[in-house]
Amino acid sequence: MNKLNSTETTFRKLLVQIQQTRQKVFTQANTSLMELYWHIGHTISDKVQREAWGKGVVSELARYIAQHAPEVKGFSDKNLWRMKQFYETYRGDEQLSAMARVLPWTHNTTIFSRCKLPEERRFYLALCHKEKYSSRELERQIDAASFERASLNPPKLSAALRVIQPAVDEAFKDQYVLEFLGLPELHSENDLKRALVRHMKAFVLELGKDFLFVSEEYRLQVGNQDFYIDLLFYHRNLSALVAFELKIGQFKPEHMGPKPSIGVLLCRDKDDEVVEYALSRNLSPALVAQYQLQRPIKNSSAPNCMNYWRRNGH
Repeated sequence: MNKLNSTETTFRKLLVQIQQTRQKVFTQANTSLMELYWHIGHTISDKVQREAWGKGVVSELARYIAQHAPEVKGFSDKNLWRMKQFYETYRGDEQLSAMARVLPWTHNTTIFSRCKLPEERRFYLALCHKEKYSSRELERQIDAASFERASLNPPKLSAALRVIQPAVDEAFKDQYVLEFLGLPELHSENDLKRALVRHMKAFVLELGKDFLFVSEEYRLQVGNQDFYIDLLFYHRNLSALVAFELKIGQFKPEHMGPKPSIGVLLCRDKDDEVVEYALSRNLSPALVAQYQLQRPIKNSSAPNCMNYWRRNGH
């Protein structure tokens, strides 16, 4: 190795150390701040119960902090009440409170103010830990009803895929929301593919952080035949290549075809009974999923979602 390459290697190692240390410092500082907010919330909650603290006393506390420590921000009366809500939301659940206290404050206020069910809060807390979402992407996931979709529409997987990858349920979804593509209702498969490639960063956020884009129109030779995979990804946790084939119409069993394993067949529409029948007869590791171009309306299926999560031991 010449001197220039050796110097560049040293530079890269030092940069990695700087970045890792910065992230460690941020994480430690954030955890300390959440512990402080938790303690303040606990104190205010206790005082409200025992000494009948009300809005006037909490407002007085906010003014006291501002007067005696003007350089300290984030302790308005509104935020102090949020700290009380933060504590009261998680105080009875050690697991959730531990998960919440390592997330940034913006993530926490979003989750405990917008998610009413404990199961829903658990879902988004775990999702933030796994995917490292920004607060903006967390908002998008809630707006796109990710909890409801995951609860009521588990992914449709072939038996072969479940045998090969037992943890595959956590890697895929039954529906993918692609509103960021900006496609019209009438579009071609080529339009869909080009839009996905153009918005690949947003698509990977919707798929999950373990997906790494490899190529489009990837040529695969099997025997004397050539096949072209619309989109090819590598999944880090599964340690496997994942091929996406795109269909703008409703799923048909012949889409499974005589081709080699296609991984994910992403269709505009599908009949679940037809999908389950086709997958039961398919020996390759396949998944059939649906895409939609508009965010679903976040609704009312809360009782159904709660029942699903309790039945499945979450």
